[in-house]
Amino acid sequence: MFKSFLFVIVLSTTLMASIQAQNTIGDRKGYTPQMGNLVDMLEDLKNRVTSQVESLDQAGTDFLLDEDANRIGAMIYHLAATEKYYQLYTFEGRSFTKEEEAQWMPPLQLGEPARNEFQGRPISFYLDIWEQVRTETLEYLSQQEDEWLDKRPKNARMNNHWAWFHVMEHQANHMGQIALVKKRIPH
Repeated sequence: MFKSFLFVIVLSTTLMASIQAQNTIGDRKGYTPQMGNLVDMLEDLKNRVTSQVESLDQAGTDFLLDEDANRIGAMIYHLAATEKYYQLYTFEGRSFTKEEEAQWMPPLQLGEPARNEFQGRPISFYLDIWEQVRTETLEYLSQQEDEWLDKRPKNARMNNHWAWFHVMEHQANHMGQIALVKKRIPH
């Protein structure tokens, strides 16, 4: 009985992942081969996160699992802020300006300030910010050759490929966190 139950769980999880994922990584028009692969992976993750949250109402967007948690809207803003940071770091060789810090550090750091500030806005507010950042990322990536992935940002131990792998890893981690929080939203 347990083996049958386990099989059903594994099968349904695999099917859901297949339905939500694009199932191929490959060339993209307007990008070099490796940039196209990177874009495919970035877009797949973003699409899967978006599909989890795009239908949330205000209560779901602002739901707080406990006093130390972050709201789903804030986590989406956090993903955009992280991507923005790595854009500036890898493409422009810099960190945030003072003006950019005012916008991006609260969602980047999350915690109590973000819990207080990032609420009362529809999920589309956060998704639109992430979409704007992603549009910039795609433009930057379309201007790079594959060799750029091996280069290191100024004063960095990591190369650009690892930096953008980390952006995806970060998004995947929060995708799981968002799924957990979403399951706990009272209906």
